[in-house]
Amino acid sequence: MSELRARGTLGDAEVAGALESARAATDADGVGPLSEHALLALRGGRSGLAVTDGGTVVAYAHFDPASGEEPAAGELVVHPEHRRRGYGRALLRALRDEAGGPLRVWAHGDLPAAAALASAEGMRRARALFQMRRPAADPLPEARVAEGVTIRAFEPGRDEGAWLEVNARAFADHPEQGAWTMDDVREREAEDWFDPGGFFLAERDGRLAGFHWTKVHPGGVGEVYVVGVDPSAQGLGLGRTLTLRGLYHLRDIGMDQIMLYVDESNVAAVRLYESLGFTRHAVDVMYATTA
Repeated sequence: MSELRARGTLGDAEVAGALESARAATDADGVGPLSEHALLALRGGRSGLAVTDGGTVVAYAHFDPASGEEPAAGELVVHPEHRRRGYGRALLRALRDEAGGPLRVWAHGDLPAAAALASAEGMRRARALFQMRRPAADPLPEARVAEGVTIRAFEPGRDEGAWLEVNARAFADHPEQGAWTMDDVREREAEDWFDPGGFFLAERDGRLAGFHWTKVHPGGVGEVYVVGVDPSAQGLGLGRTLTLRGLYHLRDIGMDQIMLYVDESNVAAVRLYESLGFTRHAVDVMYATTA
């Protein structure tokens, strides 16, 4: 008998079951159903919604309550062997009940089944996030550094505070990124993929002016994880310079492909990445309630 558990702290067995559902969905769909943020929360056993069948987790939803002007958000996954049984619809409705108001739900990969479920539940397509890729070995232009700017590697234990301040200013209009806390940074520093040697900081007059944090995935895929420039340093070409510094790094450590995520609405960034040889590879879609 299936059972939908209300949002609460997950036990070890439930976490393992939800992670297995995510792994199986990734294998079946060719795209991960949960973001890094949701996976970190799941592995940490933080609150989520789970559907069990015979005591085994077969579907899971991550939920972020509303914060400030940002509405509640969620993500969900159903194990491929347990689809077409109404679990996805049940989780989506449970997320709406939890939200108690506006809700946004990410659908990774823009899969037809997700689009059909969102439409059936009266949700609209509100935002798209492009995943773009380029072969790491393709030629790159020279990374020219503006006069008075130096670039160095991030130093754990020294640079977190300054980075958080610049990140908040650089992404003031992008709360998913700009609202990061010290806990968010520490959580990622504890991940196996974290490498301060691939985290580049640009300084000007002794102050942090911009950064490029890279990430390495299994299978020879590197990522332009986050690139940000302090508003006070705009106009120096730091975004392009830092992006190139990271691309050279990922190529030099043996990556085959380089990927990044960029919002469809960020036309300037899309054009920058296209000028550096990136092409669209996949799309993540955010669906939102209409009221």
